[in-house]
Amino acid sequence: MRALCWNGVNDLRVETVNDPTLLNPGDAIVKVRLTTTCGSDLHLIDGLIPSMQDGDILGHEFMGEIVEIGRGVKRVNVGQRVVVPSFIVCGSCWYCQHQLYSCCDNTHPQPELGETMLGYPTAGIYAYSHAFGGYAGSHAEYVRVPFADNDCFVIPDGVSDEQALFLSDAAPTGYMGADFCNIHSGDIVAVWGCGGVGLMAQQSALLMGAEKVIAIDRFPERLAFAQNTFGAIPLNYTQVDVPEALLELTGGRGPDSCIDAVGMEAKGEGLTQIYDRTKQLLHLQTDVGAALRQALYCCRKAGTVAILGVYGVMDKFPVGLMINKSLTIRTAQQHGQRYVPTLLDLVATGKMNPALMATHRFSLEDAPQGYQMFKHKTDGCLRAVFAP
Repeated sequence: MRALCWNGVNDLRVETVNDPTLLNPGDAIVKVRLTTTCGSDLHLIDGLIPSMQDGDILGHEFMGEIVEIGRGVKRVNVGQRVVVPSFIVCGSCWYCQHQLYSCCDNTHPQPELGETMLGYPTAGIYAYSHAFGGYAGSHAEYVRVPFADNDCFVIPDGVSDEQALFLSDAAPTGYMGADFCNIHSGDIVAVWGCGGVGLMAQQSALLMGAEKVIAIDRFPERLAFAQNTFGAIPLNYTQVDVPEALLELTGGRGPDSCIDAVGMEAKGEGLTQIYDRTKQLLHLQTDVGAALRQALYCCRKAGTVAILGVYGVMDKFPVGLMINKSLTIRTAQQHGQRYVPTLLDLVATGKMNPALMATHRFSLEDAPQGYQMFKHKTDGCLRAVFAP
């Protein structure tokens, strides 16, 4: 089959690789109908996440059709359209039983790698380096889905392929961030980042009862999308003083909740940005923390900050600020299996349409070009979608 492979920093190639096969009774083979880029892929492409190997297949956000199942699969069948969350879960460990799916104990084939980095292993994730399981990704014609009964969600007839696609990762991650904020009627929520996850967090916050959502980014077309699609209040941080603007918009108190949907490659300004970027280039840290630090600074006292962006090692983390402001910090990799059924209902009833994010479409053969457009945000690219 054909697949998009990582072959070094900023070196992506579409290659012919072996087709996946069933390895365990609970496996399914899914023919990929659509797969999409994600901002966290850029951390891999830029060499910020260790333990990638030449030939690793990229991609963790996808939907498709089941073409083969193992003898132990009971809940899904060949021929069904399914969306698959990016984290692989067993469904039976303590974490899965408590819906903390990305913390699953049983899907990392080399848990010692996770223990070395984090103290405990996480769940396995498609195409996110060998430190997170070394699973082959979805930018391919076919992908093996372990624990298919837990991880394949059947797509109703009224939900299109493109709508279902983003329920794999962007939509559940954004929805989880809003859920973390415990939103009440009248709340004001500020979201850093207007990529796929940030936009889904904005819409989810409004669906949960927020009175206002404030969108913070530097790309005019993304801010316009947030404003025109969801009614978000746009703030371009290159043109306004964000802390001052947020105080003005909230009557001097600050947002009730702040959501960081940016992560380790944030773009800041001034000496702190130079400091962060220098340490990143020297491999003394992986993260540029401008967005997260600003979210912590701007959140009102006793407010909630939800961290959705991917981070590794960050310097100058303001613990004292968090303590003295009595902030609640909620963070996780997405517990997608918890949220996908709810999101399928929201899409089916017309309350959410993630397909709006599919601004550019490519064949799998043109995936390297798609990533270039996505990475550099040319032509207003919000998400590049590949059809193998």
